[in-house]
Amino acid sequence: MNTVELIKKKRDGKVFSIDEINFLINHYTSGHIPDYQFSALLMAILLKGMNTFETAALTNSMLNSGKVINLSSIKGYKADKHSTGGVGDKTSLIIAPIVASAGVYVPMISGRGLGHTGGTLDKLESIPGFRTDLSLTEAIGVLNKCGTVLIGQTKEIAPADKLIYSLRDVTATVESIPLITASIMSKKLSEGINGLVLDIKTGSGAFMKDQKDSINLANSLIKTATSFDKEVIAFITDMNQPLGNYIGNWLEVYESVRVLQGKVKNDLYTLSIKLAGAMIYLGKKAASIQEGEHIAQYQIENGEAFKKFLDIVELQDGDVNFIIKPEKYPKSKFTKKVRSSKNGYIKEVNTYLIGMASLELGAGRRTKEDIIDHKAGIIFYKKIGDHINNGEIICELHSDSRTKINIAEQIIIESIKLSRKKVVPPKLIKKVFQ
Repeated sequence: MNTVELIKKKRDGKVFSIDEINFLINHYTSGHIPDYQFSALLMAILLKGMNTFETAALTNSMLNSGKVINLSSIKGYKADKHSTGGVGDKTSLIIAPIVASAGVYVPMISGRGLGHTGGTLDKLESIPGFRTDLSLTEAIGVLNKCGTVLIGQTKEIAPADKLIYSLRDVTATVESIPLITASIMSKKLSEGINGLVLDIKTGSGAFMKDQKDSINLANSLIKTATSFDKEVIAFITDMNQPLGNYIGNWLEVYESVRVLQGKVKNDLYTLSIKLAGAMIYLGKKAASIQEGEHIAQYQIENGEAFKKFLDIVELQDGDVNFIIKPEKYPKSKFTKKVRSSKNGYIKEVNTYLIGMASLELGAGRRTKEDIIDHKAGIIFYKKIGDHINNGEIICELHSDSRTKINIAEQIIIESIKLSRKKVVPPKLIKKVFQ
């Protein structure tokens, strides 16, 4: 096969065969196709697309570029959740212990934050000592002991995805739905799961700003998952404002702990219960999603979900003392309360800008080499539809730099629009595919 001819083929909108896709993935992963040629291929895919058959074949080829975890020794249903990311989205930290405490195994491979979105691994690593770099053998051991494990993508898992994602990031091809689908599903299928719950964000803080694009992505992911005989439930959820009230790595762990302890019941709690309920239902521990939700609520109320979180932290070498007594965690050198200069109802929050303000404070990274300040972040007190008075606190900023706080404050002020009239809050769950 000839790489240039295959680039031309996709440029002209033609359909690849399985052999052609395997050739491209295998030869790029082994270094026989240079980045400049594969970049041209990615742009052709972005512009011309791929059909369902091609997307499944691409997923399969990327999946088989590495190891598929063999969990046959663990008897029981294995389920996972994938979110397309957003600001304040910490549901993985809440869902994994809830679902595992209900008797469903949760092997979870997560990612890091880049740009305005946070990453589950960065949040977990804000817990002193917590290891997300477990070997596959260690990960299976933890899964056996407590029913869940939260790790990062290892070198053995879908190496083609790592290479291709890095190239997409610098060639303006991130938005391609077939490429997003293959990236997500190659990692999730490598976990050896039976079922998957998808949380696809839409709105100002999501990668998919338009709900139509989010629905198209949901359909692509569902078709690909079912082609591999995996059960799947997908939710389209709102990201027009931060999820929960805390943004930043340790701050998000703190809020997750409060949810797991039953002390907080906000939008974060609501969405976590919905997603956990769907996973419990897939795992055959409930007769419906609604019954799964009731079980999820009960696992928080009876304390079992929080106990499970403590087990996860301990088994992955984290210091549980900071979870039990979070007030002992180091504090940022500086904090600042941002106040409203007007009266009115919160009409709009530019969630992308809120994420960028958090990044400015030190809670995120612009490049993969940036070092995160785990203490930094934002406590956001208000939601769309809330009334706010002149001088009332909108949010609180945490950072080790006064300069960064001043910059973040200006970003926050620019991100919020008020209305004199009452505002209807956005619907948290837009659509469910079951």
